[in-house]
Amino acid sequence: MITKVGVYTRLSDEDRFKANKNDDSNSIVNQKSMCVKYAAQNGWNVVDIYSDDDFSGAGTYRPEFERLMKDCEKGRINLVLCKSQSRFSRDMEVIERYLHNKFIEWGVRFVSIIDNADTNNEANKKSRQINGLINEWYLEDLSQNIKKSLKNKRDDGLFMGSFAPYGYQRSENDKHKLVIDPVAAEVVKKIFELYVSGLGYYKICEHLNNLNIPTPAQYKKQCGSNFVCGTCDYDKVVWTKDTVATILKNEVYIGNLVQGKKTSLSYKVHKSKKVPKQLWCRTENAHEPIITKEVWNTVQKRLNSHECPTRCGEIHYLSRKVYCSECQKAFIRNTYKVKSSPNGRRIYLQCKGAKQTHTCQNKKSIKLQDMEKILLDAINDLLKKYYDKELLQEQYKKLKINNINLEQIKILENEKNNINKKIEENKSYYRKLYEDKVKGIITDDMFKMLSSDYLKEIDTMINREKKLDEEIIHYKQTEDNKKQTSEVLKKYNKITKLNKVIVDEFIDKIYIGSYDKETNTRNINIVWNFLN
Repeated sequence: MITKVGVYTRLSDEDRFKANKNDDSNSIVNQKSMCVKYAAQNGWNVVDIYSDDDFSGAGTYRPEFERLMKDCEKGRINLVLCKSQSRFSRDMEVIERYLHNKFIEWGVRFVSIIDNADTNNEANKKSRQINGLINEWYLEDLSQNIKKSLKNKRDDGLFMGSFAPYGYQRSENDKHKLVIDPVAAEVVKKIFELYVSGLGYYKICEHLNNLNIPTPAQYKKQCGSNFVCGTCDYDKVVWTKDTVATILKNEVYIGNLVQGKKTSLSYKVHKSKKVPKQLWCRTENAHEPIITKEVWNTVQKRLNSHECPTRCGEIHYLSRKVYCSECQKAFIRNTYKVKSSPNGRRIYLQCKGAKQTHTCQNKKSIKLQDMEKILLDAINDLLKKYYDKELLQEQYKKLKINNINLEQIKILENEKNNINKKIEENKSYYRKLYEDKVKGIITDDMFKMLSSDYLKEIDTMINREKKLDEEIIHYKQTEDNKKQTSEVLKKYNKITKLNKVIVDEFIDKIYIGSYDKETNTRNINIVWNFLN
């Protein structure tokens, strides 16, 4: 029978990950040359050469590999020749499926030169299987090493994304460093500014689209980037609320890098999965910020409050600010037509529990105009007190002396670092147990029994890490609020009219109590953003 050889060669990034970068032993050209010479020495006829360049040896789709299998099934090829078994595949499942099943069914022989694999030789079947297992371990180890390498680079504050986020570009001197793109950065600033002023997502989009400002995808294309948006029609794409929301929530604009939010399911399956928030790589002050932390905190507070725009697309400055002291429900706005009013209407605030669900006795409404006067007087009174020299000095003393929050943050971060180390140790122990199970050193039952403790401890530590992150965020927010106290108050002398920016800077919440008919009064408690 004429031997019809199909030479198969493969090269991928995993093969380029070598100690000696000048080593070209795995190159496609070298593999082809070695296989063709070997076939000639044995008097075999080379029918075709199949080459997959830049494809992994794991169980993923490879176009030339698929073509080779089809030719084998059709009988066009009856001998597959490779430099080594790992060139054919590093996946144990693929080795078993083809070398020890399909090839026998199709009458195809497999030969590899370097490791002497030959399916015509039953004596080396176990060695082929061991080679397949070793190759799979190698691939798994390599995957873990690459992941660790990427994580270390992220932890070091290096940008590892494929494309710089909108508003930034890669530094010409260091591709892992972000620098501000002056054109796009101005658009980012405008988006934050419009949101702080009280505009909702749709109004911001309308403003950007009316000015014909290119979307992030369009801008990247205009700048010559290789970025490709498969769902975009670049001629028709416009700003959307999702794009604006993504920008407003991205910490990159205050100089922070938050990376590692997704990872591949495994080294075999390249679909991604979300990574728990506590395991993200966060590096603060990694690059120059576009937005100040003061603006950022204002925006995040509003985003978390789920404020709703009015019909005109703007958010009222008292949205999600006024609540009932009795039932804790929000006070809602009601507009009535009144001829005596200058604009023909009058706005009242009333408890939602009393107005809509009738579950609260705090039924008396309050005019928005009266509420505005109360708030203006309260804010101006606060400013007046602040500029009293003795109070000013006392406040600066408190800011200077009170370092409890900073010390607590340091303690919590140290504990978090220790937990991360223990998690990595337990993962390493678990992996060694798994290898011992595969090698037959321990049974499946022993593996389950020994590994359960490690897995429980990892879960416990991950839960503790979540709590630590929450506490750290709380203390950092408290410290930021202290620093902002004098900065906010210094900006104003006397306020004559309220707006969204002023209210958000000064006031966290307003609680309105029940109306007392005997005294014609009601308690109104203002919770300031920075005074405890």
